[in-house]
Amino acid sequence: MNSKTLIVAALLIVIAALFFYSRRPQPVEVEAYTLAEGEVRATVANTRVGTIKACRRAYLAPATGGQVAELRVKEGDKVKQGQVLLEVWNQDLKAQVVLQKAQINASRASAEQACQLAGGAEREAARMTELQKHKNVVSVEQVDKSVTGGKSQRAACKAALQAIDVAEAQLDLAEAAVQRTLVKAPFDGTVAEVNAELGEFVTPSPPGIPTLPPIDLLDVSCLTVSAPIDEVDAASIKAGMSACVSLDAFPDKRCSGIVTRVAPYVLEKEKQARTVEVEVTLRDPKDLAELLPGYSADIEVLLSQKDRTLRLPAEAILENHRVLLIDADNVLHEQSFQPGLSNWSFTEVLSGLKAGDSVVTSIGKEGVAAGVMVSVKP
Repeated sequence: MNSKTLIVAALLIVIAALFFYSRRPQPVEVEAYTLAEGEVRATVANTRVGTIKACRRAYLAPATGGQVAELRVKEGDKVKQGQVLLEVWNQDLKAQVVLQKAQINASRASAEQACQLAGGAEREAARMTELQKHKNVVSVEQVDKSVTGGKSQRAACKAALQAIDVAEAQLDLAEAAVQRTLVKAPFDGTVAEVNAELGEFVTPSPPGIPTLPPIDLLDVSCLTVSAPIDEVDAASIKAGMSACVSLDAFPDKRCSGIVTRVAPYVLEKEKQARTVEVEVTLRDPKDLAELLPGYSADIEVLLSQKDRTLRLPAEAILENHRVLLIDADNVLHEQSFQPGLSNWSFTEVLSGLKAGDSVVTSIGKEGVAAGVMVSVKP
């Protein structure tokens, strides 16, 4: 073979190599994550939106119907426990109180008279008994009449004293009737709504027929978040667990919450998943700032936590706990791992991977699969 033939053969080989090199698949550009230690928190979140609620709320109405005679508060007023907020016309009942007080005074005077007479009759009976016993001046019949008279007067004294007790009980009854016409604050709070006017006729709500209460009172010194948790997740939640609260109206999470109540029953509503109502109370006064009852809110209950553990981002994980591992030649390989704690952001790696391994996070990108050569996006 001459030199010219060798040169032609070499050129053909080079051309063929260049052709095949130009036709080879180009590396797929992917995003990657390098495994390292960090915090992983196992949490449970609500399935439907929750609500900020005042720790106490009372819909107040008088115990008896009548015409509003006094309305002592307006919406937004701060009130103290026991403060009178509304009064129904009750002049007749107040007159009964005055009458009963006068009756008590009369009964006390009658009792004093009866007891004085009883004392005198008893002393007279004692003298008659003494005279009959030592001097035989009076007859036995006179002594018996005198003793009987003393006992009768003493009984009249006791009856008069009992009449005072009866009059005092009637006074309590009259005062209770007056109290039924008053609406008092059962706790310190803020008047949210007033649904009554002076001169208007108000009545208590009949059983089973809700009506607007004359006064709606809120205690906003503490607030709770009530949210439904799926029945499957609710079993792991206990009172005292830490929790974070997120609100649509504010950007930052508020993580001073603590689970204060897990409902002892499952809510069963048509066409809805069965849930358990969980209440979270915010403890930090700063977290309560600007919050109002009625805001929509979500809760995230912390079940367990590890501050430093090997972890994977959620976007890198395939079904059945697999990842696409990038080897030294930038080729993807499927790799299984054993998971530990998990949440929406990270999953703990117990085995199967090590710190420093690179895994693909853009697993949904077209062309990303095991055996493909990749280039990592900066």
